[in-house]
Amino acid sequence: REGTKMAEQGDLADIADDALKYDTYEQYLDSQISPMDLYYLDDQDLARQLVELGYRGSGETLKREEFEARKKAAEEAKASKLRNAPKKLASAEKDLSHFPFLHNLAEREDLVRNGKLTSIIFLRDKNSKGQEVSGYIDYAHRLKTENFEPYFERKKRLMPKPSDLSYYNWETQHSTSNSTPNFQVIADNEAGLLFKNKRDRKVINVDPKSLPGDNSRRIDIKTHEYLQVVIYDHVTRRKT
Repeated sequence: REGTKMAEQGDLADIADDALKYDTYEQYLDSQISPMDLYYLDDQDLARQLVELGYRGSGETLKREEFEARKKAAEEAKASKLRNAPKKLASAEKDLSHFPFLHNLAEREDLVRNGKLTSIIFLRDKNSKGQEVSGYIDYAHRLKTENFEPYFERKKRLMPKPSDLSYYNWETQHSTSNSTPNFQVIADNEAGLLFKNKRDRKVINVDPKSLPGDNSRRIDIKTHEYLQVVIYDHVTRRKT
């Protein structure tokens, strides 16, 4: 008896899985109508009704409400699976061994994307017009708002923008500063330019003559890629 019960449960599971193959309830019913049924009944709607009542087909037919509920549950499960699937890193499978700056960005990408680390990137180099520019970039914010694959593929160069935390054009003397979702810019004070982490309220001091602050470290990157590169890493600890 137990074996029979398990077999019946298996059949019902098969029916439920089978239902997920069809876009509509009518398609599901039609799949169980044989050509012989249509020949004798000569009425597709009547044939569907007989399948729904269990007189045709497998004899174990899902009601419309059950079909719709299973379809909805399956779609929600599929959407959840896609949401929770690990996203491929932009730096994945890229050989950056001869590019120290990009290699350092790649090492941090996963931690920064997951919110375990925030990094401020200082870059100084010449723009496409040959003008020397510099700026502080919120790596997490750029990762969220830009596709970084072209950077890691070296099809594009990461450069400071007027929309970054801080930007300065040494030729035109044009300067800007902007807070981001991760950092508040604190300018015009005796300590110089400071960035306050919005998560744990810790302040990062980017003055090379000063300590960077609690849970922060300053890393100078020796590279041929830019005139100057400095990365300020900050381990974020949410205040409790």
